[in-house]
Amino acid sequence: METLAMHISNGIIDGPVAAVFAALALAVLTVCVLRGRRDLDDRLAPMAGLVAAFIFAVQMLNFPIFTAGVSGHLLGGALAALLVGPWVGALCVAVVLVVQALVFGDGGVAMLGLNITNMAILGTAAAYLLIALLLRVLPRTPAGLAVTAFVSALVSVVVASQGFVLQYWLGGTTDLGGNLTGLAGTMAGVHLLIGIGEGLITATTVVTVAKVRPDLVYALRALKPAVPAPAVPVAGGAR
Repeated sequence: METLAMHISNGIIDGPVAAVFAALALAVLTVCVLRGRRDLDDRLAPMAGLVAAFIFAVQMLNFPIFTAGVSGHLLGGALAALLVGPWVGALCVAVVLVVQALVFGDGGVAMLGLNITNMAILGTAAAYLLIALLLRVLPRTPAGLAVTAFVSALVSVVVASQGFVLQYWLGGTTDLGGNLTGLAGTMAGVHLLIGIGEGLITATTVVTVAKVRPDLVYALRALKPAVPAPAVPVAGGAR
């Protein structure tokens, strides 16, 4: 387990559990396709391609976590959710994971459903929920957007890692002697460090795009700031 990263290799989780999560991932991605089609327009369609390509390129660059003996890379859920929304964003990350598994052997093909569930679905969903909350309470300035991107990226990575813990509890092929809490703590600690790197990359990228073309940041368009209710004048004036 010392060299385990987010991509699950063949044989780590047993076949029945992998099949269940493959069916779950397929069902959720089908919903994403149906909902994502409503969002696609002349801006979002090319942006989705650029986001997928960027995530693919950055995921190929690993940075070492010296305290844990593993390396980490951008998962991309928060970045995709900010730039193209949760539905299209989940599809972008899923496409990257499929290409990596089939072409580069990064993550087992039989484990694709597990990896897609963790990184494309759980990671993107957790990120967008936080984005929706933070953009309503933080100022829509570069600093506020940077904090939103950093926090959502960091949390999404940790949530994705705990998805693996759940899957391992359901069908892990190695007996941990009941030490599931230790596994959860190890995964959370390692991916907290990975999340810091992901948060910095995500914040830098999104703020750069927002400064040049804020209309290309899906979250800024879709999540409108709350408008206070107008004051109702008192008939005849107040005395």
